[in-house]
Amino acid sequence: MTTRKVKWMTMLVALLVSLSLGAALPGTGIAQERGLESLRQTGQAFRSVAKKVSPAVVFIQVEKELDGQNVGEFLFPFDDDFLRRFFGDAPQFRFRSPKNLPQKRREVGQGSGFIISADGYILTNNHVVGDADKVRVKLQDGRQYTAEIVGTDPPTDLAIIRIDEHDLPYLRLGDSNRLEVGDWVLAVGNPFGLSHTLTAGIVSAKGRSGIGINDYEDFIQTDAAINPGNSGGPLIDLDGRVVGINTAIFSRSGGYMGIGFAIPINMAKRIREQLVEHGQVTRGRIGAYIQELTPELAEAFKLDKAEGIVVARVMDDSPAQKAGLKQGDVILRMDGKKVERVTRFRNRIAFTAPGTRVRLAIVREGKHKTIDVTVGKLETDQQGKPTETGELAKLGLSLQTLTPELAERLDYEGETGVLVTEVAAGSIARIAGIERGDLILEIDRKPVSTPAQVRKLLQNGGKNHLVLLRHGENSRYLSLKLDD
Repeated sequence: MTTRKVKWMTMLVALLVSLSLGAALPGTGIAQERGLESLRQTGQAFRSVAKKVSPAVVFIQVEKELDGQNVGEFLFPFDDDFLRRFFGDAPQFRFRSPKNLPQKRREVGQGSGFIISADGYILTNNHVVGDADKVRVKLQDGRQYTAEIVGTDPPTDLAIIRIDEHDLPYLRLGDSNRLEVGDWVLAVGNPFGLSHTLTAGIVSAKGRSGIGINDYEDFIQTDAAINPGNSGGPLIDLDGRVVGINTAIFSRSGGYMGIGFAIPINMAKRIREQLVEHGQVTRGRIGAYIQELTPELAEAFKLDKAEGIVVARVMDDSPAQKAGLKQGDVILRMDGKKVERVTRFRNRIAFTAPGTRVRLAIVREGKHKTIDVTVGKLETDQQGKPTETGELAKLGLSLQTLTPELAERLDYEGETGVLVTEVAAGSIARIAGIERGDLILEIDRKPVSTPAQVRKLLQNGGKNHLVLLRHGENSRYLSLKLDD
């Protein structure tokens, strides 16, 4: 190639580069400006929501009076239920209280809430206010009030409190069912006591359950930063409507790690109505233990696909038994709507008013049937836990049948027994050495699988019983002596 040709080619390449740069730079500038404008609009949306909702978000401070003689029972304020949501299950260290400690001692905690009506009703978490002797509420404008606890619902971790004031700013409640993964949401609250903090993120998942935080779970998962003190505060959509109540985080450090959980506002609406009207929540039951239908089970039941849930056991004299539901039935639909997960079916039954008749579409031994079940009432104590009567109450024991979900969670898979859910302090069971989380395998060398069996054996077997327990990987015998 001649020198002249090289020179011309060099000039041509330079010209083309110059033209391409000249064309690209203005376009790049336009794209950058459009990107900045989009960010400005997002920021303006966040700013607008913050101004709209912050006046109705409240700072909650609670106090509880503890007996000085039992102060060693408390590693953290209000036992460790609150901090367990942030740190997980930690060992409970017990110690003898020094003699010079005062007879009474006050513990202080804090959290968030939000006003839901102009006449002073406030929605928050049960674990924020449930055990408190005194509840104080502070508004963004500095006004402070002493609040009364209207009602609490530990199974869903919700509570309603009220302050004596009118014409208050309040938040509109949205529709959590309309949320989609990827939607923007904002968390507002008082993390670490830092009043009216706003964080932004997206809905990262819906319908989270089996986490072990609440008895009834259907959490919204978000990456909006939630920290201790955010509990009870609202999760807001971009229209300023409440779509959830911030409740817990998944964390190995105690602080924010990108995953937070909020109770859907649609669940809270049902609880709110009952708490405001009655101060407590009434739940439905049908008396059947159910489990997920896996592909393997579907094949064993000779079903075309894994659709529905399986009835693992039907309780004696229960609404399910009276209606004709049987062990091994596969429930496909409830009132025409698909049944897809155990937790959602359980929630639907629980939130159905006792006395309501529901229609279940089932498959039994390959044949499709419909069964009408009249929902019964779940008997609970003041803390929303199933009640125990007779011999178990005297012993200070609360028991529960070991479901497949609990067995998997507590590492009791393959075992048959009865789970100890509560042991009253100072009770006969506690003195004998029975602990929460124990699995009762045998009473007087007879295997047990239901609380009713345990109750019957204790009633009919004299005053001294040999009990076989398992806790984790360890098994042990103990003697349970009943009072005369």
